Amino acid sequence: MTTNTDEIAIRDLFDTYAAAFDDFDAEAIAGLFAYPTVIWQFDRGNMFDTDEDLIENIEALLAVLDSEGVVHSEYVVESLSISGPTALVAVSWAQERSNGDVALAFTCHYHLVNIDEEWTIASIFNVNAPET
Repeated sequence: MTTNTDEIAIRDLFDTYAAAFDDFDAEAIAGLFAYPTVIWQFDRGNMFDTDEDLIENIEALLAVLDSEGVVHSEYVVESLSISGPTALVAVSWAQERSNGDVALAFTCHYHLVNIDEEWTIASIFNVNAPET
């Protein structure tokens, strides 16, 4: 049964996720995933078995964000559907430079899973993903 508590927890997950990107903290980002996890980007899927596997991919993405001068990530939850211990969430992202200009804008579709009362990211499908 879907509860308002689940929606709040999912939004908190994305607040934490955005803050970890703003801090360029690959370990904190990887800590928000369930493993194994699958990320589809650039028309191909990659499976990561552990956070150590995923951190290499995240560090490459953070290098792109750094080269683009990104200092802040804004997101909007476009849709959220919860069914038992899983959720599908569409999120639009705008990653901004220090002057407020948007360096990168894209949409990701997330499949979340609730494990031991904690929402985690099980898979991501990136639409118009920033290049790494």
